[in-house]
Amino acid sequence: CRFVEDSMIRNIIGQSRSGFSFREIMDQQKILLIDLSKGKTGEMNAQLLGLIIVSKIQLAAMARADMAEEDRKDFYLYIDEFQNFVTPSIATILSEARKYRLNLIMAHQYMSQVVERGDTEIRDAILGNVGSMFVSRIGPEDTDTFEKVFAPTFNANDLINSDKFTWYVKMTVDNSQVPPFTMNGLASEDSNTVLAQKVRQLSRVTYGRKGSIVEREI
Repeated sequence: CRFVEDSMIRNIIGQSRSGFSFREIMDQQKILLIDLSKGKTGEMNAQLLGLIIVSKIQLAAMARADMAEEDRKDFYLYIDEFQNFVTPSIATILSEARKYRLNLIMAHQYMSQVVERGDTEIRDAILGNVGSMFVSRIGPEDTDTFEKVFAPTFNANDLINSDKFTWYVKMTVDNSQVPPFTMNGLASEDSNTVLAQKVRQLSRVTYGRKGSIVEREI
């Protein structure tokens, strides 16, 4: 299939064993960064890899059933461009993974992105299970959804005309909803590219394998 014709993708999914354990990353509070930018991997490859990774993380979280609840450490899964990885697994994570201490942070542009062919299951799971919402400037089509969330503190006009780096926040604190408020974000700081390169190299040495070896095995 097209998915394995790409040499990079074939080398990722064609190995007999993984170079790292999702469960170990979760339990030992390690950091896993995955770059699925479409410009590097292609749209179809990025989406399919993302779906596989989300499912792997879900399975690792559910496997924590063999641990005492007080021993489970929080693991935060950040998904940017969340609409590209929408599956029924997301609805399961939202409704069930909390007790396994898997915390989901999803970022996307507008609500219709998570409605596929009129199926609102994912959207309903988001609105029904998410405890904290950070909403920046939205379009008129989303005001019906979010005006109800932030009323009476903020109205549709507020949500459409917010300033840059400004978020309307509805947050759960100690299992109680606090009144909606605004939050001003900060512009991103310059990154340390030298340090980033060193971290990448250390990660390759620790967890990676040479592509030539993987290709011979496949």
